[in-house]
Amino acid sequence: MTLNLANMLTLARIFAVPVIVVLLYLEQAMQTVLLAYLSAIVFALASLTDMADGYVARRQNLITNLGKFLDPLADKLLIGSVLIMLVELGWVEAWIVVVIICRELAVTGMRGVAADRGVVIAADRFGKMKTIAQSLALVPLLAHYPIFGYDPAPLGMFVLYVALGLTVFSGGNYLYNFYKNWLQAE
Repeated sequence: MTLNLANMLTLARIFAVPVIVVLLYLEQAMQTVLLAYLSAIVFALASLTDMADGYVARRQNLITNLGKFLDPLADKLLIGSVLIMLVELGWVEAWIVVVIICRELAVTGMRGVAADRGVVIAADRFGKMKTIAQSLALVPLLAHYPIFGYDPAPLGMFVLYVALGLTVFSGGNYLYNFYKNWLQAE
């Protein structure tokens, strides 16, 4: 197991998941603004490790098979867990989360088939835009209490719908390209 700085940043993103889940359960029980904002801050910091680990890995030539496996897994665990919690708390409709998680499973399965054939399918620009939009949507949804008279939740929902569109488009794009480039070649 290669634990370098990039992989440790990715692991930090994974370890942030239970912290955020506990904060959200506590916030629901206590209805405390501080816990909502704390969960949003922890999520935002965890999301930033996604950019940081990739930057460090490329800059210091620390790209490893462990990192290639953990990085997309960490993204899915972080975003998926928060989305599921937002459904549990009644802040997001379940169908949105079902579409997002189904896309993630479909693309992950496709990547597994490609990996079995010795091909690594990296995230494309639409997949990266999707992840950024999802992260940007979840911060204001987590910090759902008004601050200085501004309610962040409607902005979060708007960005989540944009992220949903990118999620569906990027998933379709991955699957189309996979079919066109790999399956038709057989």
